[in-house]
Amino acid sequence: MANGFFKVPSRSNEPVLTYAPGSPERNKLKAAIEEMRSEEVDVPMFIGAEEVRTGNRKPMSPPHDHQHILGYYHEGDASHVEDAVNAALGAKEHWENMSWEMRASIFLKAADLIAGPYRAKLNAATMLGQSKNAYQAEIDSACEIVDFLRFNVQYMTEIYQQQPESSPGVWNRLEHRALEGFVFAITPFNFTAIAGNLPTAPALMGNTVVWKPAETQVYSARVLMEVFKEAGVPDGVINLIFVHGPTAGDVIFEHPDFAGIHFTGSTKVFQAIWKKIGENIGRYKSYPRIVGETGGKDFILAHKSADARALATAIIRGAFEYQGQKCSAASRAYIPSNLWDEVREILLADLKTLKMGGVEDFGNFVNAVIDEKSFDKISRYIDEAKSSELVDILAGGNYDKSKGYFVEPTVLVARDPMYATMCEEIFGPVLTVYVYQAERFEETLELVDSTSPYALTGAVFSQDRYAIELATRKLSHAAGNFYINDKPTGAVVGQQPFGGARASGTNDKAGAMQNLLRWVSARTIKETFNPPKDYRYPFLGEE
Repeated sequence: MANGFFKVPSRSNEPVLTYAPGSPERNKLKAAIEEMRSEEVDVPMFIGAEEVRTGNRKPMSPPHDHQHILGYYHEGDASHVEDAVNAALGAKEHWENMSWEMRASIFLKAADLIAGPYRAKLNAATMLGQSKNAYQAEIDSACEIVDFLRFNVQYMTEIYQQQPESSPGVWNRLEHRALEGFVFAITPFNFTAIAGNLPTAPALMGNTVVWKPAETQVYSARVLMEVFKEAGVPDGVINLIFVHGPTAGDVIFEHPDFAGIHFTGSTKVFQAIWKKIGENIGRYKSYPRIVGETGGKDFILAHKSADARALATAIIRGAFEYQGQKCSAASRAYIPSNLWDEVREILLADLKTLKMGGVEDFGNFVNAVIDEKSFDKISRYIDEAKSSELVDILAGGNYDKSKGYFVEPTVLVARDPMYATMCEEIFGPVLTVYVYQAERFEETLELVDSTSPYALTGAVFSQDRYAIELATRKLSHAAGNFYINDKPTGAVVGQQPFGGARASGTNDKAGAMQNLLRWVSARTIKETFNPPKDYRYPFLGEE
């Protein structure tokens, strides 16, 4: 075998295509959407070398057109979870012993496939299956997943390069082994990139994975699996299963070879998983790695010196892009009384120009929320606001699920800063504003910090550097991703590593080296070239 210290291709963020009228990428994407809408796909589970079809078929429909059938996926049961675990364990020895550059090559190829021939297909699948507009799909299911794959390869090499010092006559080395066992990846509906990163990050480091995506993301997950297969991911390294969460958990969290979980989802589910792992801690060969990014109640805070136009734009984009279904989406805003009239006027004018509808019309800024359960939850909050004396509806407030799960971008103005929609995660296009007295900025900082148990993202707007410094210091634990004069969404791999603490997760920063470090177990090796041959130390000698 030839050996070398290999330098991987230089990393850079994937350029975001514009999809402007008449552009080649727009034409390709529209053609892909039309083709994919015209056919019904049959999506199996991928377990080891098998495509598993159970016959228990579940329909997949666009959230913005829920009567249309995109295809069916085959739902599994506990036996399929067991098969996936066995397949992962069966593939583990060959995979973890594969040369690291070979693993790197596979995922670099996957990145190039997504950036090139699969770009339109994966974007179209995300648009249709998850109701994302063209731009939101592009930054997610093209650029971000490509960035995850390429940057993670670079981070892997940097981890392997980290080596201890050696004293004379000794060579100290550090190995970064894969974990002992298999990794369980649970992925959400809202980002195809997250669905791709959570299984591939551990796999890149030599682990084998059982991957359970959200039911509402299966349509694009199967395209990711096509990419992984074409890129050369061996059978059993990533096993894709479609089962209910508790069913999977009953098998996986009882297994002695369970080595870790990579999770993005609700705080309540993550806490239940952590509790289950704790109850079973004596069963496992090793202490499992628990990595999770969960909920958020993300804020925008404006100082009296803020630019009203920039603030209003950040509110519109931060709260209503992808229907507020980003973990990082702004859902509460604190605006000083001296700016409120101007900001309100801009907001109302801009909201009137937003179009809402299906993703097939590229003129629609707002599309549908993910499913009926989400729609019903969001609409309940809106109905409660309509009947409450503690809050006014400034804009929006309408919803309709007759064709798709559409909820108007809604702005509430709360008289009580502890009103429910200022505190509770809604995960939809609902923003609540609290107008505070302009001279009470420092008190409002305390309010922002203490209102929510979450600490994912937040933004401060100010032209006063003292105010920015104060907010940065006072809110140091209120957000894992903190933005100054920008919306609290849109983290870019390699630029803004993403994750939060408190009830928002373990803050293991997707898109950074520290995340990959969670998927390896270090071994220190000390080799002595001329070992001692007498136990006596010099100090034992006689005077």
